[in-house]
Amino acid sequence: MIPVNTPSLTGNEKKYLAECIDTEWISSEGPFIKKFEDAFASYVGRQQGIAVANGSAALDVAVKAVGIGPGDEVIMPAFTIISPAASIVREGGIPVLVDSDPVTWNMDVNRIEEKITPKTKAILVVHIYGLPVDMDPVLDIAKRHNLLVIEDAAEMHGQEYKGRKCGSFGDVSIFSFYPNKHITTGEGGMVVADDPEIAERCRSLRNLCFMKERRFVHEELGWNYRMTNLQAALGLAQLEQIDRFIDKKRAMGATYHAAFSSLPDMQLPLVETSYAKNIYWVFAMIPGDSYEGNAIKWMAKLGEEGIGSRPFFYPMHQQPVFLNQGLFKNESYPVAEHIAEAGFYIPSGLGLSEKDMDIVIDKVTKLFSR
Repeated sequence: MIPVNTPSLTGNEKKYLAECIDTEWISSEGPFIKKFEDAFASYVGRQQGIAVANGSAALDVAVKAVGIGPGDEVIMPAFTIISPAASIVREGGIPVLVDSDPVTWNMDVNRIEEKITPKTKAILVVHIYGLPVDMDPVLDIAKRHNLLVIEDAAEMHGQEYKGRKCGSFGDVSIFSFYPNKHITTGEGGMVVADDPEIAERCRSLRNLCFMKERRFVHEELGWNYRMTNLQAALGLAQLEQIDRFIDKKRAMGATYHAAFSSLPDMQLPLVETSYAKNIYWVFAMIPGDSYEGNAIKWMAKLGEEGIGSRPFFYPMHQQPVFLNQGLFKNESYPVAEHIAEAGFYIPSGLGLSEKDMDIVIDKVTKLFSR
């Protein structure tokens, strides 16, 4: 089986991990934490970086740090992983959903303003699968309506919007370092911001909200969301290679496009927009109506051929956990529903060999040409 993702660990990863072991700094107190935070924040054009345990933890911290609370409405995409909505709901907030753009698969920014009410406090954008959200309209709406912007750039390491790094647009922004991301720490995440007060609150929230004056006294509840020195060492070594990783991802995307562009009735990732070139976090495919069956069917067939795949995200308004809480009653988002039902992605990890990529191309082409 050719897996959907394998990371590339060919830089200073072993060297930095050995340093952690040799110095016995393996916990969240080690020196690589600060090095990684500073280097990553600088890379995306931010003043402050706060390393955490994973991307979902980063969202929990970010949402709470900017003051989302009971009854606050947060506009966000219907099509995304569950983590952004979960972070809002856990704070007592109300996710207000926007359907997807059928071409980019990101939230349709033209539908944001109609969702604003007196209870709206923030817009949470999620950059999807390799292309960023069109941020200028979002920032304009936020400014005119005095709304916060929370930016989920979990999948966007190194991506740029009009020459500016993703992760630099929100009042607070987050990243994930799960193994399928462009750079990985195994598990891990990062909150980035410019406001030192927001950053300090994030640091407190990730560390159980210990009081400075007396460590084991707490005035509010935080989380143990700390990143370890081992993870940060891995992340720093990965960050040193990010430009090469981005070049490889784009080359892989170009190769797949050349191979699959002749497949009839097959939607492939958009190569570029007026504001960004695709970074291909994953290489996604959406078979058209002429292909009978949904993504689950085609993934099963790919599995029989030894090709790993994953389905698209499942829309928030169809998630049983939220429906059972009375959210999104009778709501419908047709684009999100369609792409979630039909879409999947194929192997495109940084560790994918040229030989395995050729096999993927051969098997996928034959399957969808029948």
